[in-house]
Amino acid sequence: VQLQASGGGLVQAGGSLRLSCAASGRPFSRDVMGWFRQAPGKEREFVAAISRSGGNTAYADFVKGRFTISRDNAKNTVYLQMDSLKPEDTAVYSCASRPSILSIVWTAPGEYTDWGKGTLVTVSS
Repeated sequence: VQLQASGGGLVQAGGSLRLSCAASGRPFSRDVMGWFRQAPGKEREFVAAISRSGGNTAYADFVKGRFTISRDNAKNTVYLQMDSLKPEDTAVYSCASRPSILSIVWTAPGEYTDWGKGTLVTVSS
């Protein structure tokens, strides 16, 4: 499967961005999708995940209430709406996928089998 993230850029603190991740190569509706981020000098960390149908979601504590993950299975795309951005949200954001027969989500990077190249989000103060 191929994953292509887009939508990153430079934004002022308090602003918003919407990231997109387009998938191809296998039926998208079978995949659990996740967003992760990695800031310079830090390890990759979980941001959000969504189940195959979109009925289940999970968020890291530091983004709850600010970020929203969603998906459009007809467009083979998962989104990450990021509001009230903070300078500490600056990172490369990557999407990941893994097929599942269950309507669950995973938060550990090791649970995902496919990764796309990231998109850089820079939040200025």
